[in-house]
Amino acid sequence: MEKKIHLHDKTFKKFIPNEDIEKAIDVVADRLNQDYADATDDDPVVMLCTLNGAVIFAAELLKRIQFPLVLKACKLSSYLGTSSTGVVKTEVPLPSHLEGKRVLVVEDIVDTGGTIVAMMEQLKSLQVRDARVCTLLLKKEVYKKDVKLDYVAMEIPNRFIVGFGLDYDELGRNIKDIYVIDE
Repeated sequence: MEKKIHLHDKTFKKFIPNEDIEKAIDVVADRLNQDYADATDDDPVVMLCTLNGAVIFAAELLKRIQFPLVLKACKLSSYLGTSSTGVVKTEVPLPSHLEGKRVLVVEDIVDTGGTIVAMMEQLKSLQVRDARVCTLLLKKEVYKKDVKLDYVAMEIPNRFIVGFGLDYDELGRNIKDIYVIDE
């Protein structure tokens, strides 16, 4: 019998097992290690973790990354319940001292892309030298923005998911697998 979980008023079934997530992270980390092999202590990469969802993904990347980096965080959100509001709200602003730095934005999921567009605009205004996007998950069928996603661990269909950092009204982030609404 398939394991199901209940969060608030919804039931979820397992969608992506942790083993598959970990393998996808290994592949992304290998690419990052190649692409940023020239980073130095004097010129580290700034890993910008988007709170709260990307914390677990960022932590897993940190275990695998072999180049000098500085970890920073910000929080932009557009979700309420199970859907995007379309309005991006800044809850924890981007660090202001990023001028001339290489920034790696680490996201949990990119779907409509509103949050990532807003973040990249802010990074541009802060005059970063280079900004790249690394996301655990991409809902390719709904992402229609022009911002390039440099590193995508996994593509998924446009379904609401929880686990591995993703939540449903703040619950479910601590689940090691990814679950989808059982409809």
